[in-house]
Amino acid sequence: MLRLFSLCLVFIAGLAGAALAQSTPDYDAWETVAARAEAAVEASQASNTALESLRAELANWREQFQDAEAANTAPIAAVNAQIAALGAKPEEGEEPPDTARQRAELNTRLNELKSPVQRAEVAFSRADALIQQIDQTLRDRQTSELLELGPTPLNPVNWPPAIEAVVDYFYRIAVDLRTNWDKETSRGEFRRNLPVSGGLFLLAIALVLRGRLWVELLVTSVEERGRTAERWLAGLVVSLGQIILPVVGLLLFSAALQLTQMLGTRGDVLAKSLPAAGFAFFAARWLGGQIFPRGETFVSPLDLDRSARTQGRFLASLLGVVLLLRAPLHAMARQLDWSPEVVNVLTFPLLVLAGVALARMGQLMLRATRRDNAEEFETDFRGRVISLLSRGVIVVAFAGPAFAGIGYFNAGEALVFPTIATLMLLGLLAVLQRLVNEIYILFTRNRDGVNEALTPVLAGFALAVASLPAFALIWGARVTDLTELWARFVEGFTVGDTRVSPTDFMTFVIVFGICYVATRLLQTALRSQVLPKTKLDPGGQNAVAAGVGYLGIFAAGLIAVTSAGVDLSALAFVAGALSLGIGFGLQNIVSNFVSGIILLIERPISIGDWIEVGDQMGYVRDISVRSTRIETFDRTDVIVPNADLVSGTVTNWTRGNLVGRIIVPVGVAYGSDTRKVQALLQDVAEAQPMVLLNPPPYVLFKGFGADSVDFEIRAILRDVTAILDVQTEMNHQISERFAAEGIEIPFAQRDIWLRNPETLRGSPSDPPRSGAGADAAEPITPTSGSGAQSGSPTRAETKAEAEARAREDRTQTSRKTQGRQHLEAEDLHRSEDAADDGSDGSAGAEDGAR
Repeated sequence: MLRLFSLCLVFIAGLAGAALAQSTPDYDAWETVAARAEAAVEASQASNTALESLRAELANWREQFQDAEAANTAPIAAVNAQIAALGAKPEEGEEPPDTARQRAELNTRLNELKSPVQRAEVAFSRADALIQQIDQTLRDRQTSELLELGPTPLNPVNWPPAIEAVVDYFYRIAVDLRTNWDKETSRGEFRRNLPVSGGLFLLAIALVLRGRLWVELLVTSVEERGRTAERWLAGLVVSLGQIILPVVGLLLFSAALQLTQMLGTRGDVLAKSLPAAGFAFFAARWLGGQIFPRGETFVSPLDLDRSARTQGRFLASLLGVVLLLRAPLHAMARQLDWSPEVVNVLTFPLLVLAGVALARMGQLMLRATRRDNAEEFETDFRGRVISLLSRGVIVVAFAGPAFAGIGYFNAGEALVFPTIATLMLLGLLAVLQRLVNEIYILFTRNRDGVNEALTPVLAGFALAVASLPAFALIWGARVTDLTELWARFVEGFTVGDTRVSPTDFMTFVIVFGICYVATRLLQTALRSQVLPKTKLDPGGQNAVAAGVGYLGIFAAGLIAVTSAGVDLSALAFVAGALSLGIGFGLQNIVSNFVSGIILLIERPISIGDWIEVGDQMGYVRDISVRSTRIETFDRTDVIVPNADLVSGTVTNWTRGNLVGRIIVPVGVAYGSDTRKVQALLQDVAEAQPMVLLNPPPYVLFKGFGADSVDFEIRAILRDVTAILDVQTEMNHQISERFAAEGIEIPFAQRDIWLRNPETLRGSPSDPPRSGAGADAAEPITPTSGSGAQSGSPTRAETKAEAEARAREDRTQTSRKTQGRQHLEAEDLHRSEDAADDGSDGSAGAEDGAR
């Protein structure tokens, strides 16, 4: 058994050695490749294709060196741990011989393990530098080609060679057809393949000319039967036939032409270019039909009327025609290596046609945004993006042909055709976003709320991010540029001696997510199964569950960081730097967090308590690490920072138990039997079911008020949360008992006396008013109100007595006014002075009454 185990170990060691030998790069071969790459970069004479091939080879070597850097990671960590176990070397004196010998052996071993790693790091840096130099060379060439000033297509001298080249190309095709037909072998091959090629040709014609119409009729019949998600999805799937069937027809047409073997090389190149050109044309038409639909069953992506949508479909088809003609033209130019003059003259009409279509398309998009703005007060993000995009399209529509016309043809093409591709890609993203929305509606059955849902928004954001590489390729980025960015992303970044890569990040997210879910499950189990069976009150149970949650999240973070391979010691300096910023910028948050921990530990308040904080009163509904949520009696939520609950004054009405005191003030009229009142109030208090009889309720004779004799009922309730119900019932019973016993509850009133009221009538020369107007202008008016009672200090004045005294006062005032009308002019001034003294209000009125 021992021998078998030893053989297994030897076998495993051999496999490991073989794997290590395979993972070790061949540095001699690398030196040859590196020297060749350095010579090519220095000479800068190699073609772009040769540089791309050399770059791919260098990228392969770089990956090998990157793998070699991590070959001895585990052995190096083990040796470093052994050296750390020996401790630091003494500064004075010599360490023991055995320790010195072990330290020397371990250092030698460490250098041996680090040697291949260091060599791989040097080679990696060299390969990376060469790749960057090749990328820079290719980018410089691309920029120079883009800004190259070539022959202008507007020069009439260049037109005849271009026309002659096209005519000659098709003439050569006709010559090839005649030559091949004159050959007996070619005619025989044509006759043998005629049934197949003829059938393919007829089928291709049917698919190209009628296939799209058939699919369109089927889509219309599906969508017009109902506005449901199922029908939209079915219509979308069926509508893809508008691209598939015609493209398949073009493939069959190309195959039929090649089976005849009559076209020759020029005809074969032209036939092979038809499927790709047809795909661009029919894809543009399909996207135009999706963005500018014919029917009214479903909402259009752009808010346009029927005529505008028809125009949009026409412009999309026009752009498709431009793409349809461009592909065969470029194929012909590459085959015969036409001169720049010929290519520019033949491509320029397509640029102008595309510019016209783009300008009209931009105006159409701008009209849609303006229509949305007219219906809505504020432009949303989507409207702003479409507005900016439409303006950019209009600028490109004029700038592209202009650049091409003055000779910067490459720049003009680089503006117009990528803009067309960008619009098509944006249209595809709009269709995919609509697809996500309809799938969401299919599962939720909520079409009205799809615009407010988070899931479609996140899906749309993911689609936008995934489309970024496609946009980069459209606007001139090379595939190697994207692969280089991806390599940099996968490589990660370095924090101290630790390299953090996306793999480490995904490991952190997954481990933290698992630990977080486990923590929540543990909290749920504690709340529902364990804690209810203990003697802890609900507040204590909540504190324990919350504490377990905080500890679980903290432990989940530590476990996730450790699992990701991040050395926490490397983050010590970063944490130290952040602590200073936290101390100043986040001190309130930290204070609230610590206060939340104190609340959970000391538990001065618990969930469900009735508390009063400042001018806020209500029930505690939630206690988090930062704040506490209080639900007031008017059903509004008040968020109180935990620091205010710890440092401020808090009244807890239900802490420990629900027992509390109620105080009901009662006032009776002067002259009432106070002992009888006290006995009645005592009976009312003791009759309440919520009032405790031990200690018994107490009726306090509080004193003599300005308007009444004041009493207070003071009682202890077994449930203070019912204080309003008890107080309401007490007031009802007090009112009923007082009415039955003839005890009067006073109300305050005021008698207002105006001194010198004749000044309110105007000058003495004015004729006195009579009738209703005179009565309405009487200056003495008794009114009822709050405040100290005047007139009868011992009893409340009845309403009849007040009216009688008011009539008597008006009579006396009228007589005084008639007597003073015969005074001289000097008395008028004294009357005005007296009026000024009498305008003081209630203070002067009291003096006048005396």
